[in-house]
Amino acid sequence: MAFLQEAPQLAHPYRSDRQLLSLLDRALPAARRAALDADLDALGDYAVMAWRRAGTSTRRKPVLTQWDAWGQRVDRIELTTAWQEGPHITTRHAVLAAGHAGHPHARLEEFARVYLYHLASEFYTCPLAMTDGAATAIKASGNAELIGRVLPHFLSRDPATFWLSGQWMTETTGGSDVGHTETTARQDADGQWRLHGRKWFSSAVVGEAALALARPEGAGNGTGALALFYVETMDGDRRKPELVIDRLKDKLGTQELPTAEIHLDGLPAWPLGELAHGVRQVAPMLNVTRSWNAICAVASMARAISLARDFATRRQAFGHPLIEQPLHAQTLADMQAQFEAAFALAFEVAYLLGRVEQGEASPEEASVLRLLTPLAKLWTGKLAVKICSEALECFGGAGYIEDTGLPQLLRDAQVYAIWEGTTNVLSLDSLRALAGDSLGALRGASIRWLEGNDDMHAGSAVRQTLDAAARWLDQHGGERDRLEAGARGFAFTLARCAAAALLARQAAWSTRRGDRRPAAALQRFVGRGLDRLVAPDTGNTAILLG
Repeated sequence: MAFLQEAPQLAHPYRSDRQLLSLLDRALPAARRAALDADLDALGDYAVMAWRRAGTSTRRKPVLTQWDAWGQRVDRIELTTAWQEGPHITTRHAVLAAGHAGHPHARLEEFARVYLYHLASEFYTCPLAMTDGAATAIKASGNAELIGRVLPHFLSRDPATFWLSGQWMTETTGGSDVGHTETTARQDADGQWRLHGRKWFSSAVVGEAALALARPEGAGNGTGALALFYVETMDGDRRKPELVIDRLKDKLGTQELPTAEIHLDGLPAWPLGELAHGVRQVAPMLNVTRSWNAICAVASMARAISLARDFATRRQAFGHPLIEQPLHAQTLADMQAQFEAAFALAFEVAYLLGRVEQGEASPEEASVLRLLTPLAKLWTGKLAVKICSEALECFGGAGYIEDTGLPQLLRDAQVYAIWEGTTNVLSLDSLRALAGDSLGALRGASIRWLEGNDDMHAGSAVRQTLDAAARWLDQHGGERDRLEAGARGFAFTLARCAAAALLARQAAWSTRRGDRRPAAALQRFVGRGLDRLVAPDTGNTAILLG
């Protein structure tokens, strides 16, 4: 019989993930650790089931039906099986609700669940992130009426009462620059605010609610005049007629996620607070959704590497398994080291977010979180694309074949660098996060993270690179154009330094327990260099683009 290659098998994403297991063992009290285990094990089971289901069924996309047979506008969206299961999995295992529990480990426990559920959910985690961000923004608004009405739905443990929330910010005039928002808010004769306009990118149109930016009628121009409004989308089982779905987006990836263009034709709305400074009110939401983005990017890396490593044990080439071929093994080890550093950084953001929200963080921790949130999002987003691309190469031609399920990893990964701010936008946000002495706070935190680690080269590399970053900032800080031109390299440098220091902390803890693998990852990661600083040459740029 002709040779048939054995397909890669997905190891249990929880039981086989030493990074996650070690992190939880190190960071959580024993009682909390034990209580979390059942949910994480079940989410791992679901991930394995979903991977097998995807390999034995025809891939589907959402379908929009705008009119019924009798001419009634219905805007009905048929969802994939994983999306239909989303409310049940989310509420059963507290994927979202766990993050709003009243203790400092809440966010860490939430994001451990997100990490395991993300890929199996077919990016149902996108509207979950929006809902989490909306819940956070509504809490921060202090609007008691909305808090009492909405949070029991957003944080429900019952699928029958659980609501999703969208985040309607992007318009055809721009994504990051929302100052040109054209959606207007008008009050009717009864004093009810109503939204009129077009939102060009709605990633959670199937939700029951949304937060939307709009310009109150008569307000001035610019970003400061925008207000943040809460809306509900459903009237019983039917979508409200003032919300019209124009079409679903045909996207490169995340194709199971129904992203829509919508028109708002007098949709009832309620302001979260003052009728201005809506972008400022969005800020707590962005911190949460960017954290989701980083964790989900790391989850994609984990899946790609897991499959590539398994395949390397099953695929023979030149008389030996791929895992025994020196260059292939080197490639896999490089991927693993980068992933472990990214994992350490993303989950530190989750840990710090929980401490800040519960009022237990020190001023230094709060400052570090402000800086690490955009850094983690921008670096993990770019790294996920790189890792998933490299993983596809590990399969040779099979990595390019659609029904293996592998190309989807790369297509989906591309979204991480775009959602919630592109790499350049996040690089500039990182510069703004340096107000005060955030760089000094990061250096102080990094020195503590390095304590107990016996890799002197890694410690020296982190300190020297942070010193170089401080000198670069001093050198270019007086020229705004040059500062912005080099912001990306500066941000990548800080992200890599923080990741290396955090990986060193994990390596020290693991080495004391007989596991040398994090120390090996640290040595390899630092050995590839931390410095990504560039000397911005705006004159050269002008010539090249002229």
